[in-house]
Amino acid sequence: MSETAEIIRSLDARYYTDPEIFRIEQQGLLFRTWQFAGHVSQLEKRGDYFAFEIGGQSLFCVRGRDDEVRAFYNVCQHRAHELVTGSGNARNIVCPYHAWTYELSGQLKAGPNIRAVPGFDKNKVCLTSIRVEDFCGFLFVNLDPDAAPMEEWFPEARAQLSAYVPDIAKLKPLEWVEIPENCNWKVSIENYSECYHCQLNHPTFATGVVRPETYDIQPQGYCLRHTTECQNLDQMSYPIDLEANEHAGHYSSWFLWPMFSFQVYPGNLLNTYHWRALDAERVVVWRGWYSIDGVDSEVVRRLAVQDRATTVEEDIHLVESVQRGLKNRGYRPGPLVLDPNHGVRSEHSIKHLQSWMRESVDNAHF
Repeated sequence: MSETAEIIRSLDARYYTDPEIFRIEQQGLLFRTWQFAGHVSQLEKRGDYFAFEIGGQSLFCVRGRDDEVRAFYNVCQHRAHELVTGSGNARNIVCPYHAWTYELSGQLKAGPNIRAVPGFDKNKVCLTSIRVEDFCGFLFVNLDPDAAPMEEWFPEARAQLSAYVPDIAKLKPLEWVEIPENCNWKVSIENYSECYHCQLNHPTFATGVVRPETYDIQPQGYCLRHTTECQNLDQMSYPIDLEANEHAGHYSSWFLWPMFSFQVYPGNLLNTYHWRALDAERVVVWRGWYSIDGVDSEVVRRLAVQDRATTVEEDIHLVESVQRGLKNRGYRPGPLVLDPNHGVRSEHSIKHLQSWMRESVDNAHF
Protein backbone atom coordinates (compact mmCIF):
# COMPACT_ATOMS: atom_id res chain seq x y z
CA MET A 1 0.00 0.00 0.00
CA SER A 2 1.52 3.31 -1.04
CA GLU A 3 1.80 6.19 1.40
CA THR A 4 -0.62 8.26 -0.67
CA ALA A 5 -3.29 5.54 -0.94
CA GLU A 6 -6.42 6.01 1.12
CA ILE A 7 -6.53 3.85 4.25
CA ILE A 8 -9.89 2.10 4.53
CA ARG A 9 -10.74 1.03 8.05
CA SER A 10 -13.06 -1.67 9.27
CA LEU A 11 -16.58 -0.80 10.45
CA ASP A 12 -17.10 0.75 13.86
CA ALA A 13 -17.81 -1.75 16.62
CA ARG A 14 -21.40 -0.47 17.00
CA TYR A 15 -22.36 -2.14 13.71
CA TYR A 16 -21.81 -5.49 15.46
CA THR A 17 -22.94 -4.76 19.02
CA ASP A 18 -25.76 -2.19 18.93
CA PRO A 19 -29.24 -3.79 19.31
CA GLU A 20 -30.74 -0.82 17.45
CA ILE A 21 -28.65 -1.56 14.37
CA PHE A 22 -29.76 -5.17 14.56
CA ARG A 23 -33.39 -3.99 14.72
CA ILE A 24 -32.86 -1.84 11.62
CA GLU A 25 -31.37 -4.81 9.77
CA GLN A 26 -34.24 -7.08 10.78
CA GLN A 27 -36.88 -4.60 9.65
CA GLY A 28 -35.09 -3.45 6.52
CA LEU A 29 -32.37 -5.70 5.12
CA LEU A 30 -34.20 -9.00 5.62
CA PHE A 31 -37.34 -7.65 3.98
CA ARG A 32 -35.56 -6.42 0.84
CA THR A 33 -33.07 -9.19 0.05
CA TRP A 34 -33.23 -12.76 -1.25
CA GLN A 35 -33.47 -15.18 1.66
CA PHE A 36 -33.18 -18.97 1.66
CA ALA A 37 -36.48 -20.74 2.31
CA GLY A 38 -35.76 -24.42 1.67
CA HIS A 39 -34.92 -27.06 -0.91
CA VAL A 40 -37.20 -27.98 -3.80
CA SER A 41 -37.05 -31.63 -2.72
CA GLN A 42 -39.28 -30.64 0.21
CA LEU A 43 -42.03 -29.99 -2.34
CA GLU A 44 -41.89 -33.04 -4.57
CA LYS A 45 -45.66 -33.64 -4.81
CA ARG A 46 -48.56 -31.34 -5.54
CA GLY A 47 -49.87 -30.08 -2.23
CA ASP A 48 -46.54 -30.43 -0.41
CA TYR A 49 -45.79 -27.42 1.80
CA PHE A 50 -43.39 -26.22 4.48
CA ALA A 51 -43.43 -23.23 6.81
CA PHE A 52 -40.44 -21.04 7.63
CA GLU A 53 -39.65 -17.65 9.15
CA ILE A 54 -37.77 -14.55 8.03
CA GLY A 55 -37.31 -11.53 10.27
CA GLY A 56 -40.15 -12.58 12.56
CA GLN A 57 -42.55 -13.11 9.62
CA SER A 58 -44.16 -16.55 9.29
CA LEU A 59 -44.24 -17.73 5.65
CA PHE A 60 -44.80 -20.93 3.71
CA CYS A 61 -44.05 -22.47 0.32
CA VAL A 62 -46.42 -24.86 -1.45
CA ARG A 63 -46.50 -26.76 -4.74
CA GLY A 64 -49.72 -26.08 -6.61
CA ARG A 65 -51.86 -28.36 -8.76
CA ASP A 66 -50.17 -26.78 -11.77
CA ASP A 67 -46.77 -27.86 -10.31
CA GLU A 68 -45.78 -24.23 -9.72
CA VAL A 69 -44.07 -23.44 -6.42
CA ARG A 70 -45.59 -20.42 -4.66
CA ALA A 71 -44.82 -18.63 -1.42
CA PHE A 72 -47.25 -16.82 0.88
CA TYR A 73 -47.40 -15.03 4.18
CA ASN A 74 -48.62 -17.64 6.65
CA VAL A 75 -51.76 -15.83 7.80
CA CYS A 76 -55.47 -16.26 7.17
CA GLN A 77 -57.19 -13.26 5.61
CA HIS A 78 -60.20 -13.71 7.94
CA ARG A 79 -59.00 -13.22 11.52
CA ALA A 80 -55.21 -13.59 11.20
CA HIS A 81 -54.71 -17.15 12.44
CA GLU A 82 -51.59 -18.89 11.14
CA LEU A 83 -52.49 -21.39 8.45
CA VAL A 84 -49.82 -24.11 8.56
CA THR A 85 -47.03 -25.36 10.78
CA GLY A 86 -44.06 -27.54 9.94
CA SER A 87 -44.45 -29.43 6.69
CA GLY A 88 -46.94 -31.76 5.08
CA ASN A 89 -49.29 -32.31 2.17
CA ALA A 90 -52.76 -30.86 1.69
CA ARG A 91 -55.44 -30.74 -1.01
CA ASN A 92 -56.33 -27.23 0.18
CA ILE A 93 -55.00 -24.81 2.78
CA VAL A 94 -57.51 -24.83 5.61
CA CYS A 95 -57.31 -22.35 8.49
CA PRO A 96 -57.51 -24.21 11.84
CA TYR A 97 -59.46 -21.32 13.44
CA HIS A 98 -62.67 -21.04 11.37
CA ALA A 99 -62.00 -23.42 8.46
CA TRP A 100 -61.67 -20.76 5.82
CA THR A 101 -60.32 -22.78 2.89
CA TYR A 102 -57.85 -21.64 0.23
CA GLU A 103 -56.81 -23.20 -3.05
CA LEU A 104 -53.13 -24.13 -3.35
CA SER A 105 -52.91 -21.04 -5.58
CA GLY A 106 -53.85 -18.90 -2.56
CA GLN A 107 -57.36 -18.06 -3.78
CA LEU A 108 -60.14 -18.28 -1.19
CA LYS A 109 -62.32 -21.29 -1.99
CA ALA A 110 -64.88 -21.42 0.82
CA GLY A 111 -65.69 -20.44 4.39
CA PRO A 112 -68.48 -21.46 6.76
CA ASN A 113 -71.56 -19.27 6.19
CA ILE A 114 -69.69 -16.60 4.21
CA ARG A 115 -72.80 -16.25 2.03
CA ALA A 116 -74.40 -14.46 4.96
CA VAL A 117 -72.01 -11.53 4.46
CA PRO A 118 -73.78 -8.93 2.25
CA GLY A 119 -71.94 -8.29 -1.00
CA PHE A 120 -68.98 -10.47 -0.03
CA ASP A 121 -67.05 -11.74 -3.07
CA LYS A 122 -64.72 -14.61 -2.19
CA ASN A 123 -63.02 -14.26 -5.58
CA LYS A 124 -61.48 -11.02 -4.35
CA VAL A 125 -59.79 -12.69 -1.37
CA CYS A 126 -56.39 -14.31 -1.78
CA LEU A 127 -53.45 -15.07 0.47
CA THR A 128 -50.69 -12.46 0.32
CA SER A 129 -48.05 -13.82 -2.03
CA ILE A 130 -44.31 -13.19 -1.96
CA ARG A 131 -41.59 -13.50 -4.59
CA VAL A 132 -40.00 -16.95 -4.85
CA GLU A 133 -37.24 -18.24 -7.14
CA ASP A 134 -35.80 -21.69 -7.73
CA PHE A 135 -32.01 -21.26 -7.76
CA CYS A 136 -30.54 -24.60 -8.83
CA GLY A 137 -33.05 -26.45 -6.66
CA PHE A 138 -32.77 -24.05 -3.72
CA LEU A 139 -35.82 -21.88 -3.02
CA PHE A 140 -35.30 -18.22 -2.15
CA VAL A 141 -37.92 -15.62 -1.32
CA ASN A 142 -37.89 -11.83 -1.29
CA LEU A 143 -40.49 -9.87 0.68
CA ASP A 144 -39.97 -6.85 -1.55
CA PRO A 145 -42.42 -7.19 -4.46
CA ASP A 146 -40.28 -4.81 -6.54
CA ALA A 147 -36.96 -6.58 -5.97
CA ALA A 148 -34.80 -7.35 -8.98
CA PRO A 149 -34.52 -11.06 -9.89
CA MET A 150 -31.70 -13.12 -8.46
CA GLU A 151 -29.82 -13.10 -11.77
CA GLU A 152 -29.40 -9.33 -11.43
CA TRP A 153 -28.34 -9.58 -7.81
CA PHE A 154 -25.91 -12.45 -8.42
CA PRO A 155 -24.88 -12.37 -12.10
CA GLU A 156 -23.51 -15.62 -13.56
CA ALA A 157 -23.63 -17.43 -10.21
CA ARG A 158 -26.42 -19.79 -11.24
CA ALA A 159 -24.63 -20.91 -14.42
CA GLN A 160 -21.26 -21.20 -12.68
CA LEU A 161 -22.70 -23.27 -9.84
CA SER A 162 -24.39 -25.63 -12.31
CA ALA A 163 -21.06 -26.08 -14.11
CA TYR A 164 -19.20 -26.87 -10.89
CA VAL A 165 -21.88 -29.35 -9.74
CA PRO A 166 -22.99 -31.13 -12.94
CA ASP A 167 -25.58 -33.25 -11.08
CA ILE A 168 -27.00 -30.40 -8.99
CA ALA A 169 -30.55 -31.05 -10.27
CA LYS A 170 -30.37 -34.56 -8.74
CA LEU A 171 -29.11 -33.46 -5.32
CA LYS A 172 -31.09 -33.70 -2.11
CA PRO A 173 -30.10 -32.79 1.46
CA LEU A 174 -28.19 -35.57 3.19
CA GLU A 175 -27.21 -33.92 6.46
CA TRP A 176 -27.74 -30.64 8.30
CA VAL A 177 -25.36 -29.43 11.00
CA GLU A 178 -26.55 -26.67 13.35
CA ILE A 179 -23.80 -24.41 14.69
CA PRO A 180 -24.67 -21.77 17.34
CA GLU A 181 -22.17 -18.91 17.53
CA ASN A 182 -22.09 -16.19 20.18
CA CYS A 183 -21.38 -13.34 17.80
CA ASN A 184 -23.10 -10.90 15.49
CA TRP A 185 -24.09 -12.46 12.17
CA LYS A 186 -21.83 -10.03 10.30
CA VAL A 187 -18.79 -11.14 12.29
CA SER A 188 -19.44 -14.72 11.21
CA ILE A 189 -19.98 -13.74 7.57
CA GLU A 190 -16.85 -11.59 7.47
CA ASN A 191 -14.84 -14.50 8.82
CA TYR A 192 -16.29 -16.74 6.09
CA SER A 193 -15.60 -14.13 3.42
CA GLU A 194 -11.81 -13.95 3.68
CA CYS A 195 -9.04 -16.51 3.77
CA TYR A 196 -6.43 -14.14 5.19
CA HIS A 197 -6.71 -16.17 8.39
CA CYS A 198 -6.82 -19.66 6.83
CA GLN A 199 -3.20 -20.81 6.88
CA LEU A 200 -2.76 -19.75 10.49
CA ASN A 201 -6.06 -21.06 11.82
CA HIS A 202 -7.31 -23.83 9.49
CA PRO A 203 -4.42 -26.30 8.99
CA THR A 204 -6.64 -29.16 7.74
CA PHE A 205 -8.45 -26.98 5.20
CA ALA A 206 -5.24 -25.26 4.10
CA THR A 207 -3.17 -28.42 3.69
CA GLY A 208 -5.75 -31.15 3.05
CA VAL A 209 -8.38 -29.47 0.85
CA VAL A 210 -7.17 -26.33 -0.96
CA ARG A 211 -3.96 -24.65 -2.03
CA PRO A 212 -4.13 -21.28 -0.19
CA GLU A 213 -1.59 -19.62 -2.49
CA THR A 214 -4.17 -19.87 -5.32
CA TYR A 215 -7.08 -18.54 -3.23
CA ASP A 216 -8.88 -15.43 -4.44
CA ILE A 217 -12.24 -13.74 -3.86
CA GLN A 218 -13.95 -11.39 -6.33
CA PRO A 219 -17.34 -9.64 -6.29
CA GLN A 220 -20.08 -10.49 -8.82
CA GLY A 221 -22.88 -8.06 -8.13
CA TYR A 222 -23.99 -8.83 -4.58
CA CYS A 223 -22.12 -12.14 -4.70
CA LEU A 224 -18.61 -12.86 -3.46
CA ARG A 225 -16.99 -15.59 -5.57
CA HIS A 226 -14.24 -17.64 -3.93
CA THR A 227 -11.92 -19.68 -6.16
CA THR A 228 -8.89 -21.87 -5.57
CA GLU A 229 -7.31 -25.13 -6.65
CA CYS A 230 -7.38 -28.37 -4.70
CA GLN A 231 -4.41 -29.55 -2.68
CA ASN A 232 -1.99 -32.08 -4.18
CA LEU A 233 -3.70 -35.47 -4.35
CA ASP A 234 -1.25 -37.09 -1.95
CA GLN A 235 -2.19 -34.47 0.65
CA MET A 236 -5.97 -34.39 0.11
CA SER A 237 -7.90 -35.44 3.21
CA TYR A 238 -10.40 -37.37 1.06
CA PRO A 239 -10.23 -39.01 -2.39
CA ILE A 240 -11.22 -37.20 -5.58
CA ASP A 241 -11.15 -38.13 -9.26
CA LEU A 242 -9.55 -35.30 -11.22
CA GLU A 243 -10.68 -36.90 -14.48
CA ALA A 244 -14.38 -36.78 -13.59
CA ASN A 245 -14.95 -33.35 -15.16
CA GLU A 246 -13.21 -30.03 -15.76
CA HIS A 247 -13.98 -28.65 -12.28
CA ALA A 248 -13.29 -31.78 -10.21
CA GLY A 249 -10.00 -30.32 -8.96
CA HIS A 250 -11.39 -26.91 -8.05
CA TYR A 251 -12.89 -25.32 -4.97
CA SER A 252 -15.37 -22.49 -5.38
CA SER A 253 -17.86 -20.65 -3.23
CA TRP A 254 -20.67 -18.21 -4.04
CA PHE A 255 -21.67 -16.08 -1.07
CA LEU A 256 -25.07 -14.55 -1.80
CA TRP A 257 -25.53 -11.39 0.23
CA PRO A 258 -26.65 -11.27 2.95
CA MET A 259 -26.96 -14.75 4.56
CA PHE A 260 -26.35 -17.73 2.28
CA SER A 261 -23.45 -19.41 0.53
CA PHE A 262 -22.98 -22.29 -1.87
CA GLN A 263 -19.65 -24.01 -1.41
CA VAL A 264 -18.27 -26.65 -3.77
CA TYR A 265 -15.40 -28.73 -2.46
CA PRO A 266 -12.98 -30.50 -4.82
CA GLY A 267 -14.71 -33.53 -6.29
CA ASN A 268 -17.82 -31.42 -7.05
CA LEU A 269 -19.15 -31.90 -3.49
CA LEU A 270 -21.80 -29.32 -2.67
CA ASN A 271 -22.39 -27.91 0.78
CA THR A 272 -24.09 -24.74 1.95
CA TYR A 273 -24.03 -22.17 4.72
CA HIS A 274 -27.21 -20.47 5.93
CA TRP A 275 -26.94 -17.82 8.64
CA ARG A 276 -29.95 -17.14 10.88
CA ALA A 277 -29.45 -14.10 13.10
CA LEU A 278 -31.07 -14.40 16.53
CA ASP A 279 -30.09 -11.06 18.06
CA ALA A 280 -27.21 -8.59 17.99
CA GLU A 281 -24.79 -11.10 19.51
CA ARG A 282 -26.06 -14.55 18.50
CA VAL A 283 -26.34 -16.35 15.19
CA VAL A 284 -27.04 -19.94 14.15
CA VAL A 285 -25.19 -21.27 11.11
CA TRP A 286 -26.77 -24.21 9.29
CA ARG A 287 -24.31 -26.32 7.29
CA GLY A 288 -26.04 -28.38 4.62
CA TRP A 289 -24.50 -31.38 2.88
CA TYR A 290 -25.97 -32.95 -0.26
CA SER A 291 -25.76 -36.12 -2.33
CA ILE A 292 -27.40 -37.46 -5.47
CA ASP A 293 -31.00 -38.40 -4.59
CA GLY A 294 -30.07 -38.00 -0.91
CA VAL A 295 -28.42 -41.44 -0.97
CA ASP A 296 -25.97 -41.97 1.85
CA SER A 297 -22.39 -41.20 0.87
CA GLU A 298 -19.40 -42.21 2.96
CA VAL A 299 -17.24 -39.47 1.41
CA VAL A 300 -19.81 -36.74 2.16
CA ARG A 301 -20.40 -38.02 5.69
CA ARG A 302 -16.66 -38.15 6.40
CA LEU A 303 -16.14 -34.68 5.00
CA ALA A 304 -19.01 -33.28 7.09
CA VAL A 305 -17.46 -34.77 10.23
CA GLN A 306 -14.01 -33.48 9.30
CA ASP A 307 -15.39 -30.01 8.54
CA ARG A 308 -17.28 -29.79 11.86
CA ALA A 309 -14.30 -30.98 13.90
CA THR A 310 -11.75 -28.71 12.21
CA THR A 311 -12.74 -25.61 10.20
CA VAL A 312 -16.11 -25.06 11.88
CA GLU A 313 -14.81 -25.59 15.40
CA GLU A 314 -11.83 -23.35 14.72
CA ASP A 315 -14.09 -20.61 13.36
CA ILE A 316 -16.36 -20.69 16.42
CA HIS A 317 -13.45 -19.72 18.65
CA LEU A 318 -12.32 -17.01 16.20
CA VAL A 319 -15.67 -15.27 15.75
CA GLU A 320 -16.59 -15.41 19.43
CA SER A 321 -13.24 -13.87 20.34
CA VAL A 322 -13.85 -11.10 17.80
CA GLN A 323 -17.29 -10.39 19.30
CA ARG A 324 -15.75 -10.03 22.76
CA GLY A 325 -13.07 -7.79 21.30
CA LEU A 326 -15.62 -5.53 19.65
CA LYS A 327 -16.95 -4.68 23.12
CA ASN A 328 -13.48 -3.95 24.43
CA ARG A 329 -13.10 -0.20 25.05
CA GLY A 330 -9.55 -0.36 23.76
CA TYR A 331 -10.54 -1.36 20.23
CA ARG A 332 -9.99 1.11 17.39
CA PRO A 333 -11.01 -0.16 13.90
CA GLY A 334 -7.85 -1.05 12.03
CA PRO A 335 -7.06 -0.73 8.32
CA LEU A 336 -8.14 -3.36 5.83
CA VAL A 337 -5.26 -4.96 3.96
CA LEU A 338 -6.05 -4.22 0.32
CA ASP A 339 -3.38 -5.81 -1.85
CA PRO A 340 -3.64 -4.54 -5.47
CA ASN A 341 -2.82 -8.09 -6.57
CA HIS A 342 -5.70 -9.45 -4.49
CA GLY A 343 -5.09 -13.09 -3.47
CA VAL A 344 -5.31 -14.90 -0.16
CA ARG A 345 -3.64 -12.14 1.90
CA SER A 346 -5.94 -9.35 0.73
CA GLU A 347 -9.17 -8.15 2.34
CA HIS A 348 -10.79 -6.73 -0.78
CA SER A 349 -13.79 -8.96 -0.14
CA ILE A 350 -14.26 -7.43 3.32
CA LYS A 351 -14.20 -3.95 1.82
CA HIS A 352 -17.11 -4.88 -0.47
CA LEU A 353 -18.95 -6.72 2.28
CA GLN A 354 -18.67 -3.86 4.76
CA SER A 355 -19.88 -1.36 2.16
CA TRP A 356 -23.04 -3.49 1.77
CA MET A 357 -23.38 -3.69 5.54
CA ARG A 358 -23.04 0.05 5.97
CA GLU A 359 -25.44 0.70 3.09
CA SER A 360 -28.12 -1.57 4.55
CA VAL A 361 -28.15 0.40 7.81
CA ASP A 362 -27.42 3.95 6.70
CA ASN A 363 -29.94 3.86 3.83
CA ALA A 364 -32.69 2.03 5.65
CA HIS A 365 -36.21 3.26 4.88
CA PHE A 366 -39.20 1.52 6.40
